[in-house]
Amino acid sequence: MASPGPGFWPFGGEEAPSDPDNPTTAKAWCQVAQKFTGGISNKLCALLYGDAERPMDPGSKEGMCPEDNRAPCTCDQKPCTCQKPEINYSLLRSTDLLPASHGEAATMAFLQDVVDVLLQYVVRTFDRSTKVIDFHYPNELLQAYNWELSEKPEGLDGVLLNCKTTLKYAIKTGHPRYFNQLSTGLDMVGLAADWLTSTANTNMFTYEIAPVFVLLEYVTLKKMREIIGWSGGTGDGIFSPGGAISNLYAMLIARFKMFPEVKEKGMASLPRLIALTSEHSHFSVKKGASALGIGTDSVILIKCDERGKMIPSDLERRIIEVKQKGFVPFFVSATAGTTVYGAFDPLIAIADICKKYKIWMHVDAAWGGGLLMSKKHRWKLNGADRANSVTWNPHKMMGVPLQCSALLVREEGLMQNCNQMHASYLFQQDKHYDLSYDTGDKALQCGRHVDIFKLWLMWRAKGTEGFEAQVDKCLELAEYLYNKIKNREGYEMVFNGKPQHTNVCFWYVPPSLRNMEHNEERMSHLVKVAPVIKARMMECGSTMVSYQPLGDKANFFRMVISNPAASFQDIDFLTDEIERLGQDL
Repeated sequence: MASPGPGFWPFGGEEAPSDPDNPTTAKAWCQVAQKFTGGISNKLCALLYGDAERPMDPGSKEGMCPEDNRAPCTCDQKPCTCQKPEINYSLLRSTDLLPASHGEAATMAFLQDVVDVLLQYVVRTFDRSTKVIDFHYPNELLQAYNWELSEKPEGLDGVLLNCKTTLKYAIKTGHPRYFNQLSTGLDMVGLAADWLTSTANTNMFTYEIAPVFVLLEYVTLKKMREIIGWSGGTGDGIFSPGGAISNLYAMLIARFKMFPEVKEKGMASLPRLIALTSEHSHFSVKKGASALGIGTDSVILIKCDERGKMIPSDLERRIIEVKQKGFVPFFVSATAGTTVYGAFDPLIAIADICKKYKIWMHVDAAWGGGLLMSKKHRWKLNGADRANSVTWNPHKMMGVPLQCSALLVREEGLMQNCNQMHASYLFQQDKHYDLSYDTGDKALQCGRHVDIFKLWLMWRAKGTEGFEAQVDKCLELAEYLYNKIKNREGYEMVFNGKPQHTNVCFWYVPPSLRNMEHNEERMSHLVKVAPVIKARMMECGSTMVSYQPLGDKANFFRMVISNPAASFQDIDFLTDEIERLGQDL
């Protein structure tokens, strides 16, 4: 169907103003805006039609169109469900929205309806009576809707339906009973900041196109370096697309620091390099070695104790071993908050070893970095200030909307020297401002998303104290769960002792297995329990929690808490639900 012509007016019962630029007919546009945007329309009309300078008396009717003096809706329903004039979106296309001529009213009405869809989803997210997930198998979803792309444009009615359908089957990661990943929760200020970021729609590579965002990144990274313990917040850093890329940056910079010639001559000019990390570390260390041409065989996994912490004596033993073979250990990645156990490597002992053998020390604190905000728990990262680089993901324990990951580097200028390519068409050297704020040449990416505003605005809204309270609460909930199940019938802890992070690892043992001898037969049954319970959780949509094997340990549940909305009630619900779903196994 062809897009309607310029005289078309989709707002029920109204006639299109003949000339919206004419002051006489501008009021008709204002009237429509008032109907479809409520209280914000007065300001929008003023901005659109040149009356922005004149303050408006909130009690005056002068600012409203004479044909419609109704005040904005003041109902107490959240979100508002009051009836609004209908728009025939089937007759509208995206080409009828701004920047189309006279597209202001249609744009405001459409975006308001999109916002209504989003707000309804937000409210449902925090409603414990709603499902965490409306699970369907992939083939069912593929067959239930037409997801294919077509040559012809779809009407805006279809676009709105697409929005609703997508959210219908989305996982409510902000739901108080969603415990599946390290990144959970839905912060309202962070959400608002994300909307603003998308509206600004700019790139982070130069100050000239992202002046405020670049300055906020500078200020925030400096603050984060101060919190780590680097004097005066000196050093460098960047926000990257997740912890895996931050770890890759760290390995890249460590290699350049030891062998700067690699930038021009490549790996063929170097001896065999060795990276060392714990056997419980994140897979991104190996992935980074693969991407940089170092190779996964050149990543040595250091033994951990029963709590998942790297054993420093084994680290030193392996360093001596590879040096005797003529290889060059250049990078040690310690972990502050392992993915499964939530373990914190002994950073001070590792720092001593790295200093002794002149090896770059990196701390992957993607998961545990948030504890630096807590006076009660930051001791678990003692020694992080001695690292050469630190990965810290605020989108995990700090609850910043995805994605928000920072790499912090102690030596200023090293990242720039490692990555810069002097692209003169973008990073001109004769600009009229301080070029140190053109951050793009120190990044691997050219196009870089604005990830800073969410964190900065949340920090302003909460203060450091707010983040501290949030982190402390999550760890308190984890300790509550541990104390609840450690001696409870039907539960076995994967390791002994109170968890250091919010990771609580356990097996649920159904009644049929509780009196069995601990042998291979029992384990062959136990390994199937967590996957079945997880599948049942998803199919009924009640909650979500992760499971996995690790080493010689069969599938066990790994509970993690990073959602500020979670409560003691939700922890109780989780254990009750696991028991309900697993009783018959």
